Amino acid sequence: MSNLVKIKALKFPDILHYEWEGELLLHTSDYLLVLCKPGRKLIHHTKNKIFTIENTSLEYFSLKEWFTAAMEVEDGKVVSTYCNVAKPSIFNKEEISFVDLDLDFIQEKNKEWIVVDEDEFESNSIKYGYSIELKRETLKALKRLKEEVARGNFPFNNQVASIFENQNS
Repeated sequence: MSNLVKIKALKFPDILHYEWEGELLLHTSDYLLVLCKPGRKLIHHTKNKIFTIENTSLEYFSLKEWFTAAMEVEDGKVVSTYCNVAKPSIFNKEEISFVDLDLDFIQEKNKEWIVVDEDEFESNSIKYGYSIELKRETLKALKRLKEEVARGNFPFNNQVASIFENQNS
């Protein structure tokens, strides 16, 4: 049974940035976990382009915390992770949406975790009129995200890979 959901990334406050589809694997009161298969189309509205994504990823959307995490999976193991600092995701049964606040915390294959797009955060805070409070909350969220990763808390542990394996067995 397929639980196809549309995923929409928004720029502040609610400007459609990009979107794609995936299969909802798990829905709890705290988060959603979505499987995205190779060959999916990412419609990038800001760039006015469509990209074909050729990897498998497990994507975590927190309904309470200020981040998302896309974990690339190869041979049942997470090999890279891309986290957006974002307002908590919203789910309405067929669609997941989140407001992307520019800062990203990523780990590419065989590399250390790094923060990227700090310049984009600064320029977009002016362009989109981020309040002082929103900027403060975004920076606090990045700090909490780094702590979650350092502690190896879910989804930054082997639990995600085991959920993926259980879905494919």
